Amino acid sequence: MRLKRYVSGFLAALGVLALGIGGLVRAQEPPPPPQQPDNPGDAAPPPAAKKTPPKTNKDNAAESAPDQPTWDPLRAEKDLEVGQYYMHKGDVDAAIDRFQDATLAKPGYAVPFKFLGEAQEKKGLKKPAIKSYQRYLDLYPKAEDAEKIRKKIEKLYKDVEKEKKEIK
Repeated sequence: MRLKRYVSGFLAALGVLALGIGGLVRAQEPPPPPQQPDNPGDAAPPPAAKKTPPKTNKDNAAESAPDQPTWDPLRAEKDLEVGQYYMHKGDVDAAIDRFQDATLAKPGYAVPFKFLGEAQEKKGLKKPAIKSYQRYLDLYPKAEDAEKIRKKIEKLYKDVEKEKKEIK
């Protein structure tokens, strides 16, 4: 009697499993091909081929790869890590690209803007560096280094004003 219960329970479980697998197999079958009308004159004209504009090569991963999600905190952290490596190596352009990618991957994250500002300042891009530093302070006004960043911004403003006067 006991054996009979186990066997019937086992067979019931096996049946449920078979039904589940059968459903999975059916779900993976390709859809049937579209049926052609009996009268060829009734056929709709084929859709016009869409012309895609040529892709331009962009330097940052978020724009050049359409499958990249816009919010990706892990990618932002990796971009920061790689950007810092490039800064240490001396490749400021590559570092700027990675820091910009990090700002796109995690827009409300302040840290990439600070590193971006440092890289831009090192490259001599004073106005963009001011914007990056200011964005860092906007996102993280109570940062431990906020006063240091404000001093950097003031210095960069003075340098920009000095360059304007030299041009005139």
